[in-house]
Amino acid sequence: MSEFRVEKDSMGEVKVPSEALYRAQTQRAVDNFPVSGVPIPRELIRALGLVKRSAAVVNAELGMLEADLSEAIAAAADEVISGQHDAHFPIDVYQTGSGTSSNMNTNEVLSTLASRRVEAAGKSVHPNDHVNMGQSSNDVFPTAIHVAAYLSASEVLLPGLKHLKATLEKKSAEVAHITKTGRTHLMDAMPLTLGQELGGWAFQVGQCIERVEATLPRVAALPQGGTAVGSGINAHPEFGGRVAAELKKQTGLPFVETANHFAAQASLDGPTELSGQLRTSATALMKIANDLRWMNSGPIAGLSEIALTSLQPGSSIMPGKVNPVICESMMMVCAQVMGNDLAVAVGNERGNFQLNVMMPMIARNLLESIRILGNACVMLADKAVAGFAVNEEHISALIDKNPILVTTLNPVIGYEKAAKIAKQAYAEKRALKDVAAEQTDLSAEELAKLLDPAKMTKGGIMG
Repeated sequence: MSEFRVEKDSMGEVKVPSEALYRAQTQRAVDNFPVSGVPIPRELIRALGLVKRSAAVVNAELGMLEADLSEAIAAAADEVISGQHDAHFPIDVYQTGSGTSSNMNTNEVLSTLASRRVEAAGKSVHPNDHVNMGQSSNDVFPTAIHVAAYLSASEVLLPGLKHLKATLEKKSAEVAHITKTGRTHLMDAMPLTLGQELGGWAFQVGQCIERVEATLPRVAALPQGGTAVGSGINAHPEFGGRVAAELKKQTGLPFVETANHFAAQASLDGPTELSGQLRTSATALMKIANDLRWMNSGPIAGLSEIALTSLQPGSSIMPGKVNPVICESMMMVCAQVMGNDLAVAVGNERGNFQLNVMMPMIARNLLESIRILGNACVMLADKAVAGFAVNEEHISALIDKNPILVTTLNPVIGYEKAAKIAKQAYAEKRALKDVAAEQTDLSAEELAKLLDPAKMTKGGIMG
């Protein structure tokens, strides 16, 4: 058997690997774009399969496509959706900006698979005339981006964020009784409970969830039906709405036809908005991971407030060293998400007239951000938050020496005198309570009440 076969398209002949399900146009794109060696993401291949399946079903319902051809295309699409043929989607991410190459790659693969199903009846399925019926790369590819992003957000990102929020809330309740030194500017400040600190993190993650969920309705509005420039040329007037309804039926997600095809194909504002929410989430998660890292620092010369679970040796030369590797992994994920968002924003700005021309890159970055952020949330929850131990004795010893506790004496003795007491206690390395007893007329009972760190975590004026 020959290693290659010859395929033809409108530009002539081209050699294609003999076992490839794709044809000439895919091979031309493989040859033209030897850039990164990274093909389009699995999530996007799945979404392209879903779009093509929906289109075949709708075209049959509208009487545009023979039932047996529609069924063959749908069956082939099911195989693509399930991931059976990912190896036959080899085109580099950095290809034609409309995603035309990957749309034709999908058309060719489905055409080959579907033709095998109808060849006994003496029929064949054409990649353009049948698989791509009523469609253009210009509406198929952005529709696939919307579908892939919504699916991934629902299946990976939101579950990951919700799991992290629940884990933080549970841990917050477990450590709610522990009072610790607060820090502003990395300097000692008024006390709070460890439960309050983790509760703040949980609230941040909850807001991340709300932001993503608030954006998804714009992602659910699909460009399908606009064809070449948004006017819907060569598509049945009901095609876009019916495809959105079919995708809703297949996925259970609230997909609808866009209210304006010209805007939907010229830009990817919905996916870009989602990317922006991922960037905001990444900044919150970076803060949480870095706080955990600081609190774990030590164990002798750092803060040593908590001890993260030991997961692996931390040094190839220093025996016994253990590092906060999960926090560092999360921080790198967050940095990548922020960088991805910048590229998405620049890409969305390249909506020239009636078509965006950086769609494959936008898709790659957005889908990577969704995937890694969702997965990293589960990792942080299970391997850092859930199992850390609290060094209660050390935390208690530090808070008793905190001169900033003098703040609660302000309403009683005034700011200037309180500042003098704090400075003396710090300079002499003495307990604040002892210095205050010498410098004020307050009784031991009054000072014990005013300088109780646990009471300070409840706010209000001490007295």
